[in-house]
Amino acid sequence: MFLGIEIGGTKLQLGLGEGDGRLRGLWRGPVDVRAGADGIRDQILKAVPELLQKAGLTKDQVRGICIGFGGPVDDQKKTVVKSHQIDGWDNFPLADWIGAMLGLPAVLGNDADVGGLAEALFGAGQGLSPIFYITIGSGIGGGFIVDGQIYRGCGRGAAEIGHLRVYDPITKTIDILEHFASGWAIGRAPAVMIGHRPGKEFIPFWQTPEELEHLTATGVADAAASGNKLALSVLDRAWEALAEGICQVITLLCPRRILIGGGVALMGEKLLFEPLRAKVAARVFKPFAECYDIVPAALGEEMVVHGALALAKARLTPP
Repeated sequence: MFLGIEIGGTKLQLGLGEGDGRLRGLWRGPVDVRAGADGIRDQILKAVPELLQKAGLTKDQVRGICIGFGGPVDDQKKTVVKSHQIDGWDNFPLADWIGAMLGLPAVLGNDADVGGLAEALFGAGQGLSPIFYITIGSGIGGGFIVDGQIYRGCGRGAAEIGHLRVYDPITKTIDILEHFASGWAIGRAPAVMIGHRPGKEFIPFWQTPEELEHLTATGVADAAASGNKLALSVLDRAWEALAEGICQVITLLCPRRILIGGGVALMGEKLLFEPLRAKVAARVFKPFAECYDIVPAALGEEMVVHGALALAKARLTPP
């Protein structure tokens, strides 16, 4: 039995399992951004005994731990390089800390990498190689899986699609993809659109400055589904940027399948996948146009936990 942990920008999850795509127990809770890294570490230590009790297991039955962390990590040092959402994680020796706290061997991975591994082994990427996984939530991450193995470059990560630089025709600026197509960026975008393209055709769905300030990607999606032109323009801007990033990935790596997960992927076929596929097809490197497809990830919210368990099994099981 292994313990898999997901540390994200908005949620924390812990799961128990054998790394075979099945869970013996799951604990899930929100992340308090204001409490920083210290708050998340306290949550983990309190959640572990709750999870064990719920699953009817003891710590002696757990053989090791893997954490899927929402940010770049250093493989050799088993440390967090940086979190782009939560303060207090920079250069933190996360694997050694959790190992010392629980008295168990521990490994560390990037959350998008281990999520992609789970999809390759148990989800929508089964039987295909290579696959490229994109998670779109509070940030944007990527994982490149070749023959069931995470590609990690020289050991600090790879496949960081969210930090590719793309051009925005609305603001006439170049910035990273995450600043245009993440959940947080989509929630902030209506205010940007109103400022740069005023006019009656962009009458806001949100009537007050307070509503606009607290808008989320879900709120934008709901308005778009109702036909609001401003919300539809916000999503079109986001998918233009995302399509540009995906086309760069296809040109460089030519993956057999591109999988998209995370909270933003829940917008579904009509709002996200159909327009995105059309935008990619219009600009993709033509010799690779028949090599790929773009589909939703299959494993839902537990994906990173499944991947962490699988990576723990691979790294911590004696040969």
